[in-house]
Amino acid sequence: MKNKFLKSVAGLALIASAFAQAADPYPAKTITMIVPFAAGGPTDTVARLVAQSMTTSLKQTVIVENVGGAGGTIGAARVAKAAPDGYTLFLHHIGQSTAPSLYRKLSYNAIDDFEPIGLITDVPMTFIARGDFPAKDFKELVAYVKANKSKVTYANAGVGSASHLCGMLFMSAIETELTTVPYKGTGPAMNDLLGGQVDFMCDQTTNTTSQIKGGKVKAYAVTTKTRVPSLPNIPTASEAGLPGFEVAVWHGLYAPKGTPKPVVDKVQAALQVALKDPVVKQRFADLGTEPVSAERATPEALRTFLKSEIAKWSPIIKKAGVYAD
Repeated sequence: MKNKFLKSVAGLALIASAFAQAADPYPAKTITMIVPFAAGGPTDTVARLVAQSMTTSLKQTVIVENVGGAGGTIGAARVAKAAPDGYTLFLHHIGQSTAPSLYRKLSYNAIDDFEPIGLITDVPMTFIARGDFPAKDFKELVAYVKANKSKVTYANAGVGSASHLCGMLFMSAIETELTTVPYKGTGPAMNDLLGGQVDFMCDQTTNTTSQIKGGKVKAYAVTTKTRVPSLPNIPTASEAGLPGFEVAVWHGLYAPKGTPKPVVDKVQAALQVALKDPVVKQRFADLGTEPVSAERATPEALRTFLKSEIAKWSPIIKKAGVYAD
């Protein structure tokens, strides 16, 4: 009888707690934004700028937690299994659309296990090399890596990362396989490039602009149709000898599937505020990118875009024959 009474009291306590939580206006505590790459990389940079602004508009701290590894899939799996209460968010890039084709086994569904909140930014990429790399321009870079393919090392942030995808397209374009060196993020990859342990990489302007302007690396080309305003002296890959070579890295914000619509709406409103924040816009500009339009920073736009990107990359990856377990 006593045990039944205790169980009844415990059950009532849980119900009362649930009602209390439901009554609390969201957000009532710290929010964690998961970034599936190491600290210091380009996606981490975007996340910290957005999180700082959202902290102000939501009036609750939004912390960034780096959960790197396996091309972003470890962090994605963690978010997919998280409680759908709005206190775990997920900021990922183009890798969310390529993982379904790159990985034979995923513990999550890139579309069905997440609530899209909105797109954030499209980031150009740059081909850069260690400061003492022999090639003087992009044409010489291509010639050098083709002639020294067994010696040249290409750094990336792991299978499915933006740097991996750019490298894969580059090797396909020049019909040359190179030795790749995967890292848990482009932050540590950049450190080794600066230290001369690897030769070159293709990475987002959010991670390369300051290094390029500081003269710490050699810059050869950007991967956009037109030159990047913050790096006006660097030609596009098309201008430099690879016609039609274009890669832009988009970033999106998600929540676990089942997160209540009022919560998603509130987070999305905070994202919209962040993308109009003068500080965020200026920092994005300094890093060679800009926020997306308000129309693209919505759940519907991200959901549609994600599906189209999965359809776009699937045949490319299958043709390349690149897979990971």
